[in-house]
Amino acid sequence: MTDGNLLTDHPALYEARFPDPGRLAGRWAEDCLRRHGAGPRVLDMGCGTGRDAAHLHSAGRTVTGADLSEAMLAHARAHHPGPRYVRADLHGFEPRELGGDAFDAVVCLDSSLLYCHTNDQLDGFLVSCRRALAPGGLLVAEMRNGAYFLGRTDLLDRPCDNTFTWRGTDYRSITTLTVDRTAGLLRRTRVWTSDDGSPPVTQHSAWRLLFPHELRHFLTAHGFEVLELHDGPGPRTEPPWHEGRLPGTATDADRLHLVARLHTH
Repeated sequence: MTDGNLLTDHPALYEARFPDPGRLAGRWAEDCLRRHGAGPRVLDMGCGTGRDAAHLHSAGRTVTGADLSEAMLAHARAHHPGPRYVRADLHGFEPRELGGDAFDAVVCLDSSLLYCHTNDQLDGFLVSCRRALAPGGLLVAEMRNGAYFLGRTDLLDRPCDNTFTWRGTDYRSITTLTVDRTAGLLRRTRVWTSDDGSPPVTQHSAWRLLFPHELRHFLTAHGFEVLELHDGPGPRTEPPWHEGRLPGTATDADRLHLVARLHTH
């Protein structure tokens, strides 16, 4: 059995496994930017395959997509052109890596922010955002909600089995989530098998279990004003967000949605 990240190494497979034909995440982010009057220059940090960055570009914004995965960036350049794509680490990045200009907004979708596993990494991300943003710039993020796992085990009880077909090959993934209380992480183990004779692949990843008040404290300490912090509706909630749906006020469900503004002084 080999160990790796099958989806990160094969971005087209990622898009087949997690289709987003309606560009729901990108539309939600654009709606947040519009409602809060953000300027046109957007950094999509953790842009992955580039789908959301390309949607923001199609909405008339000047977009830079940043990711650590060269495979994802190559796919984005080939299949979702328009934005500028650069390699950068969300734990710490410099404006010169991203082109040098200030941004009006940083967008961080699909739990990318939760790859900041430690306080130092989260501080590094927010310091970098502060450097990259123009005064009054926005941070828009969407992620898992650590508070959801307080006493709830419905997502932890049993492995999740998924099958799909891509380019004539049947793929099966068995996903198990566990809580690492010492590290404060939600750990995911996903075992991939396929009917093409390839050996099974085991993928390990983890997200920080970040609680709403904790996130609010970090943002305030780094000079941000929290404008919205809620559990839905959003692009990955049930029911999902659609145009015209305004943010709620609770932070109880399994997703968390954030809009914060960098103080102008």
